[in-house]
Amino acid sequence: MGSGSSKPASAPASHVWSSETPVRFSQELVDSLQASTETDSTRAKSLELHVQKRVASELQRLQERTERDLEDLKLKISAAEETAQKKSAGDTLRDLGREAVQNEVTELRKKLERRKRLADVDEGVDNAKSEVIRCLRENDRRPLDCYKEVERFREEVRRLESVWVENIIR
Repeated sequence: MGSGSSKPASAPASHVWSSETPVRFSQELVDSLQASTETDSTRAKSLELHVQKRVASELQRLQERTERDLEDLKLKISAAEETAQKKSAGDTLRDLGREAVQNEVTELRKKLERRKRLADVDEGVDNAKSEVIRCLRENDRRPLDCYKEVERFREEVRRLESVWVENIIR
């Protein structure tokens, strides 16, 4: 085992299959093959022409569809612009008064005051974050030892998210 080479020693010889029994074709097949003027190149050309026709028809179909979609979008945009113009014309007539502008400004201020600022971080989340950072610094070679701190941080974030969702819903 292993003493012989796995590659043939000489150049690969062509393999010719020879049948022990004679192969016979029907005379109709032989006549049709001899009568056919089709060659490999003509078959390839006809196939190429067929493919080109299919591609051209598909491109034509896609172009027609794109034109239809473009027309639909133009109609939608023009309709939206008309409604926006009508609405803005009505809004300018309604909101010309100084009191209306002042009321709108006060409403916006109230909405802003109700929202929490990004700088105001919940104390529980801040403590949990600092615990995770401390643990990761202590266990810099073994970060998986900090799973308890990470879970506590995740719980605090979930709690904060639920409070935020409740405030948004109200």
